[in-house]
Amino acid sequence: MPLAPFLNMFGRLLLVAVIILALCAGLFTGLNAVREKDWKEHYAGPLMDWLAVAPHPLASYPWLDALYNLNLLAGPQTDLTPVEEERLAYGQVVASNSGLGVRVRRLAESGDVLDATFRDLYRDVGEASALIVLTHLNQLLPQDRLAAMESLGVELGLEVQPVTEDISAPEAMTLERLVERGLAFVQSESSDAARIYIRLNDGTVAQIQLPDPFRPMAWPVVLLVFCVAAGIAGVFLFLLLSGVDRNLRAVESVAVRIARGELEARVDTRRGALVRRLGRSFNGMADQIQRLVEVQREMIHAVSHELRTPVARIRFGVQMIEDSPDEASMNKQLAGIDSDIQELDELIDEILTYARLEQGGPIMSFQEASVPDIVRQVVEEQQRLRPNMGFKAEFVGDSESWGLSDIEPRYIHRALQNLVGNAGRYASGQIRVRCQFDEQTCRIDVEDDGPGIPEGDWEKVFTAFARLDDSRTRTSGGYGLGLSIVRRILYWHGGQAFVTRSPDLGGAAFSLVWPRRQPES
Repeated sequence: MPLAPFLNMFGRLLLVAVIILALCAGLFTGLNAVREKDWKEHYAGPLMDWLAVAPHPLASYPWLDALYNLNLLAGPQTDLTPVEEERLAYGQVVASNSGLGVRVRRLAESGDVLDATFRDLYRDVGEASALIVLTHLNQLLPQDRLAAMESLGVELGLEVQPVTEDISAPEAMTLERLVERGLAFVQSESSDAARIYIRLNDGTVAQIQLPDPFRPMAWPVVLLVFCVAAGIAGVFLFLLLSGVDRNLRAVESVAVRIARGELEARVDTRRGALVRRLGRSFNGMADQIQRLVEVQREMIHAVSHELRTPVARIRFGVQMIEDSPDEASMNKQLAGIDSDIQELDELIDEILTYARLEQGGPIMSFQEASVPDIVRQVVEEQQRLRPNMGFKAEFVGDSESWGLSDIEPRYIHRALQNLVGNAGRYASGQIRVRCQFDEQTCRIDVEDDGPGIPEGDWEKVFTAFARLDDSRTRTSGGYGLGLSIVRRILYWHGGQAFVTRSPDLGGAAFSLVWPRRQPES
C-alpha cells in the first residue's frame, strides 16, 4: 500500500480516536462531577438533618466544633449561588469543595445555617454519625439499646447492630483502636463500604455499617460512555464508508456507461484518495478497451480495402487466362496470380502479427541473445534482396561488448527487418544501421539517404494502415502495418520507437531504444 493513503487514513483514525477520547473523558468527568456532588449531599444529608432539628447541636455534641468546625451562621450566605440559596431555604443540604475539604451546609430550625467542613467526607461523616449513636446509646439502659440502635440507624441512614456471636469479631488491631478511642473505622478497599465499631461504656461493642462510598466507575456511567464512543465511531465509519460507497458507485456508473457503448466515459480520479488508484487502473483499462475497439474498427475497414486490390487483380488474371491466345500469355497471367496470392499471404501475416501485438500482446519469452548477431543477419538478408543498395552495420565504441540483451529474438529480428527493409525501399543508395549499447540500454538507429519524412508526419507513420501517399505498387508499396508492428514490439520490450531526420545521410532515421535487462517477473 502506498505511504500517502496509509498516512491519510491513519491520520483520520488517529484524529477520530483523539476526539472520542476527549469527548468520553469530558463526559466521564462531567457526569462524575454531578454524581459526586449529588452523592456528597445525600450521604451527608441524614447527619445534617439530625443536627438541624437538634435543639442545641453545639451544646449537645460539643466535639463537633473541634473535630469538624461545626458552626451556626446567622444571616444570608453571600458565597452561595441563587439556586443554592433556594435549596437551603427548602431544607436541602448544599455541599461544596473548599481548601480544607468538603463544606456542607443545611438550614437549621432556628433559622441559622449549620456549617461543617469534613476533610474526608466519607470517613468523617461516618465517624460523626457513629459518635452521635455512641452518645445516645450510652444514655440508655442495656435493654433499651437494641430498639434505639434500629431507630438511630433509620434516622442517620446507617445499619447499627451489636456485635454478637453471629457477627465476626473485629481483628486485633481494630480492637486496639477501639480500646484507645472507643471507635474504630474499618475499610478493606477504597471502593468497599466501611464499618465502624463503637465501644459503649459497659464494654458492649456495636457495629455500624456505612453506605457505599462514591464509585466513579459505576456501570451506568461506563455503559453511557461506551455508547457515546461507539456512536461517534459509528458516525465516523458511516461517513467513511459513505464516501467510499459514493466513489465506488461513480466507478460503477462509468462501467455501466462503457457497457452501453460510451467508450469515452472515465472515472474522476479526484473524488477520493481511497479509490484513486482504482479509478486510475479503471481508466487505464477503459483506454485500452477503447483503443482496441478503435483498432478493430480500423482494421476491419483497412483489411477490406487492402484485400480488394489483390482480389480484383486475381479475378482479372483469371479472366485473362480464359482469353489467352498462347501458353506464354497464360503463364504470364499465372505468374501474376501467384504474385497476388503471395501478396495476400504477406498481408494476412502482417495483420495477424499486428493483431497479436495490439490485443494484449504476445507471450514474450525473453532470453539473453546477441543483438549484434541479429543486426548483421538482417543486414545480410536485405543486402541479398537489394544488391544494388549499400547496407552497413556500425557499432559505436565498445558497444559489441554490451551486445547481450534480454529480448525475444524473433520479434527484435522482425522489427529490424521491417525498418531496414523500409529504408531499402525508399533510400537512394545508402542504408546505415548504427548500434549503441551500454550497461543500461540498447539503441539501434536505421538511417537512409532517401527523401525522409516530414516532421509533421513523424508520429503518423506509426499509425496502423497509415501511408504518406496513396500510391502503392508491388515494388515500392507496403501495407501500412510495418512501423505499427515495430512500435508494439518495442512497447512489449519496455522501450520505444521513434523517427527523426538523419544528420549524416539526410533521410529518415528510425530509432529503437529498450532496456538491456528486463525486470524479473
